[in-house]
Amino acid sequence: MTNTHYTKMLNQIQNKPAKMAKYNKYNVPKKRKYGRTVNKCRRCGQTMAHTGKYGLHYCRQCLREVAQKIGFKKYN
Repeated sequence: MTNTHYTKMLNQIQNKPAKMAKYNKYNVPKKRKYGRTVNKCRRCGQTMAHTGKYGLHYCRQCLREVAQKIGFKKYN
């Protein structure tokens, strides 16, 4: 019973509460409260190069694409 993603296994052991509890205890990733994985881009979900300043929450690539729509102006 090996799977790459933990949710695929849940369908097989759904009707067995003891196995389900033990599986969830050891295999479901815990929710993060801080760190790199908490801050994600709201467009693509990327965690690196994240701009959270002023509540933007975009990665640098998405920020370049959306900047004109948000109201940023490009100066030469």
